[in-house]
Amino acid sequence: MINKIIDGIVQALIAEFDEGYEVYTENVEQDLQEPCFIIKCVAPSINQALNRRYKLNNAFCIHYFPVSEDIQNECLDVQMKLYGCLEYINHDNDLIRGNQMHGEIVDGVLNFFVNYDFYVIKTKEDTAMETLEVQQNVKE
Repeated sequence: MINKIIDGIVQALIAEFDEGYEVYTENVEQDLQEPCFIIKCVAPSINQALNRRYKLNNAFCIHYFPVSEDIQNECLDVQMKLYGCLEYINHDNDLIRGNQMHGEIVDGVLNFFVNYDFYVIKTKEDTAMETLEVQQNVKE
């Protein structure tokens, strides 16, 4: 599930930004090509809501590494674009809505946070009976 959300985020970023931006879904130790995005799932959780209904809470942090010397302005421009392109993403041919979006610039890197929360219903596995014998008497 989380990997499909990450795929949706990647598709939204590629659609919004041109080919000059790299998108990473794993940590990059060396050879980071700026400008780029790194997508991380921060704290996924699941809570039972009612019966077989569960709420999935998926918090993501998208790091943006700017390329220009004017870090503040570039990060703020990218942040405004992220609000628009990550509001709705594709997930299994459906749209899910991002909420609790906010960003902050720390050490020259934009950290953009977004949650994709939704409900799922777990299927119940019923075991059928193997054999049933019925005896019936009719009263006259």
